[in-house]
Amino acid sequence: MAKGELRSGYTTGACAAAGVKAAFLYMAGADWHEVGLMALDGTPLTIPVKNVVETAEGIRAEVVKFSGDDPDITNGVSVFTTLALVDETDDIEFRAGEGVGTVTKRGMSLPVGEPSINMGPRTLIRNVVEEMTGSADVGARVTISIPAGVELAKKTLNPVLGIEGGISVIGTTGVLRPMSEEAFKDSLVPQIDVALSAGEPVLVFVPGKIGERIALSLGVSQSALIETSNFIGFMLDRAAERGAEKILILGHTGKLVKMAAGVFHTHNRVADARLETLAAYAAAEGLAQEAVRAVLASNTTEDAMEVIAAAGLAERVCAVIAERVHVRAERYLFGKVQVGALMVNFAGDILGADARALSFARDYGWRLNREP
Repeated sequence: MAKGELRSGYTTGACAAAGVKAAFLYMAGADWHEVGLMALDGTPLTIPVKNVVETAEGIRAEVVKFSGDDPDITNGVSVFTTLALVDETDDIEFRAGEGVGTVTKRGMSLPVGEPSINMGPRTLIRNVVEEMTGSADVGARVTISIPAGVELAKKTLNPVLGIEGGISVIGTTGVLRPMSEEAFKDSLVPQIDVALSAGEPVLVFVPGKIGERIALSLGVSQSALIETSNFIGFMLDRAAERGAEKILILGHTGKLVKMAAGVFHTHNRVADARLETLAAYAAAEGLAQEAVRAVLASNTTEDAMEVIAAAGLAERVCAVIAERVHVRAERYLFGKVQVGALMVNFAGDILGADARALSFARDYGWRLNREP
């Protein structure tokens, strides 16, 4: 491996497929300790198998997930796959064992009630069954268990997406390459599909858990919440493509100030003109020159807001910034979607709201405690 080259690994779906192949090898009396798979993109994979045992439910194989250099939360966990051949069908039935979730909300790629075993892993497993039996019409029951998934699911978006009981068995091809920014962004999009399928009239964009907590305290429905991380513009685009009509952006001062300046990727390494933007808007509302300098010299937006508040201008400045976010966001989407903005502090107080956000609140019964 060349210096600096990141190692690839294999997905939970590939682990499950390797377990199925190991189970077939075990039944044939062949060596099962290491199996070869062809990923769906044509990449050959060699996957070690930790153990294979016979159980009352079938042949169970254990494969330990290897994520390479991807910061994947399932790295090192055991994926157990139990294979049972059955005569009453000529298809494969997939079941969720311990730690594998079940779909409970519409909008996902699988119907409600199905185990959250995505189509990539299912295809890999079907390919293995056909390879090992010579037929695509084999009756089998495949149960996938990831016991650690019960706890790991709490660190994922699965609870928001309505996947209950554990994590999802995922993987588009079977190869796990170190996650790119694009892959992370794409992982956020299903939240939009679920919210729209639930009939939510307003999608409420929050950057993370703090925004989620504040939104819920205002009376926003859990199913309306969309975590965006730093990718506000990307998520606005995806929501518009899917026919969303109304969006509320709810965020801390630091995020909304960037959007007021037209910055819709809010990571500080992409753009960080928070203090300059605050200084400009505060100066436009009458902040004295010395105080403007103090804003520019502040360490954080919280420090800067204290300067602005001391001058009695906080309410006016925050209202103007929220209005500017509304204008910038609707312009970003070429007027296709109504977008409102709520600026909050970490305590959950509403610091600024535009007219669109206030109308959303009236129409949908949100409780706005505007006490900065």
